[in-house]
Amino acid sequence: MHSIISFFTGAGFLDLGFEKAGFTVDMVNEFDPEFLRGYRHSREGLGSPEPFYGHHLGSVEEFLSPEFGDRLERIVADIRAQGRKVGFVGGPPCPDFSVAGKQAGFEGDNGRLSQVYADLILAIKPDFFVFENVKGLWSTKVHREFYDRMKADFVDRGGYVLNDRLINAMSYGVGQDRERIFLVGTLDADPEVPFRWDDEMVHTADMTRLPWPKERDFNPGVIEDEPEESGFPVELTVEYWFRKNNVLGHPNGNMHFVPKSGRITQVPEGSTKAKSMKRLHRWRYSPTAAYGNNEVHLHPYLPRRITVAEALAIQSLPAEYALPTDMPLSKCFKTIGNGVPFLAALGLAKTISRYLVEQDERRPMLEAAE
Repeated sequence: MHSIISFFTGAGFLDLGFEKAGFTVDMVNEFDPEFLRGYRHSREGLGSPEPFYGHHLGSVEEFLSPEFGDRLERIVADIRAQGRKVGFVGGPPCPDFSVAGKQAGFEGDNGRLSQVYADLILAIKPDFFVFENVKGLWSTKVHREFYDRMKADFVDRGGYVLNDRLINAMSYGVGQDRERIFLVGTLDADPEVPFRWDDEMVHTADMTRLPWPKERDFNPGVIEDEPEESGFPVELTVEYWFRKNNVLGHPNGNMHFVPKSGRITQVPEGSTKAKSMKRLHRWRYSPTAAYGNNEVHLHPYLPRRITVAEALAIQSLPAEYALPTDMPLSKCFKTIGNGVPFLAALGLAKTISRYLVEQDERRPMLEAAE
């Protein structure tokens, strides 16, 4: 199968999706040593192989230098010599484009890395690439101008055929309201071959519009049976994922911040409109897993914040996925919030795999027609 090289790897949710879709993870790049430690720990627990070309701890900018750029070119050439295509996958840090962020855009410290990633793709020209980012890059006028310029460069300077879409992770069966851009570029591709976004989606309608349960009083310790006739898919709910992943018995099941405020018992179940204190509803989907900027997510029916295991479940990770139990809590929640939900990564990777096959099938016909 084809190969990926991962940038802005974090805890490796995107990588895991590609791996489970049949791709080989051949090299990873991550700037934060704790994130990389979490990545290696989780993959060891899952029995995943080590990347053949190793782990690079450092900034993606290093690969634009002659030393690291030459090494990356040699790795890509070596993989291609084995008859495999190479893809770059990654989601550059996104706070500068986020609607809830500082709106610094591509000139911010994080936003600038989107341009660095684009420059790297244009310099090395992998066979395909994935660029993932927040909705603000798509929907905010000034950020959209940057995004459109970047896309034009991929076409004009790189020769890529592009397919992009703003997708809610719920479409892939993730119990979380999380909209993100997925941009896929493919080198030497036939633009007439459709990129079948919907094929791997569980839901194609707007699932947020269903008759979900309303906010209600917080009842600590009260357990409920799964609703039989609900009008909404239970598999998109917080409680479904908590039970599916056995979060109380998970290695990260006791890892959570201790609330400093007694106000948490006053927050109703399902009250998620506030900027900070949001109590999840057991029979609703979670709001976006973004645990920075003082955003606090509370357990639906226990008087505490959610655990690392519960956050992983909300990101649709397999129950066997675990982070180191001695990893700082702030790092755990940050890398979890940064990640692409596993089921979304898996669905996207399967779509790309099918698209590459259809491109290969199409190519002989085009050559014969010439």
